Amino acid sequence: MKEKTRIILYRVWEYLAMTAGCLLFCLAWECFIIPNNFTSGGLTGLCTIIQYATDGAVPVAYSYGIINVFLLVVALIVFGARFGIKTLYCIALTTLLFEVLPQFDFLHSVEGNFLYIPEKLVLPVVGGLMEGVGLAIIFIYGGSTGGSDIIAFVVNKYWPVSIGRMYIYMDMVIIAALLLLPGKVFADVIYGFIMMIVSATTLDAVMLGRQSTVQLLIFSDKYQEIADYINKRMDRGVTALQATGWFTKQDKQVLLVLLRKRELPEISKVIKSLDHKAFMSVTSAKGVYGEGFEEIKVGINRKSKEKKDAA
Repeated sequence: MKEKTRIILYRVWEYLAMTAGCLLFCLAWECFIIPNNFTSGGLTGLCTIIQYATDGAVPVAYSYGIINVFLLVVALIVFGARFGIKTLYCIALTTLLFEVLPQFDFLHSVEGNFLYIPEKLVLPVVGGLMEGVGLAIIFIYGGSTGGSDIIAFVVNKYWPVSIGRMYIYMDMVIIAALLLLPGKVFADVIYGFIMMIVSATTLDAVMLGRQSTVQLLIFSDKYQEIADYINKRMDRGVTALQATGWFTKQDKQVLLVLLRKRELPEISKVIKSLDHKAFMSVTSAKGVYGEGFEEIKVGINRKSKEKKDAA
């Protein structure tokens, strides 16, 4: 019963977190970007261009929802129903927010409002930061706002290309399309690129910071108790290395452990409680691939490989 309750509470937390991420994402656009006739990359950037081109006849909420219906089918095929349900929730919520938020004029960063920022260069920076954090929260909990998110995730699933880099490639084309509209100048494109770079950098920083891995070398006479805790309670592998202390000339067991950075406080607390004389070395690992960490991605066509193996 307790396990079932824990699962339910975690599911609730996931959707609350994704809701907060969607709100941050939409506020970035509706507060700072759209009211100032700016744009950036992604499907939202494309939808803002459509809104500007039609003089508001086709608002962002409409084109955003329609295009995402098609892209959602791609997500269901590649990631399965579980990913599709979360993505459907995020797309529906984001579309609703794009419909509702423009009605609150006080949120717009224009002259006379509380959020007004006179320096135009700051607007895409603030918008990019908010968008990047919002998207990172959504991605961390398995959701997506659709659009280029889905394309970036599909590529990242099979090839070792960061999500932020994929955004840059797609966004360059979308932002450049702004010049097709009358009255738009090169400076408008520069503002779009600034938001794109800030958003992509923020997204990578948040996601990689959470997923970063550390390598631990643990020196302790209580290595058995520590290793058992890591194996059974943290569900992580442990390798015991034979070593000799050169000062004491005694044989010792040194534990080699790979953990997510977010798990470091827990294991540090446990080691200190079991052996306050323990010695621990922590090193950042640039990349760890395999079970329990990142999938090995080499760009291999899986279907071709399966056919070859079958032959």
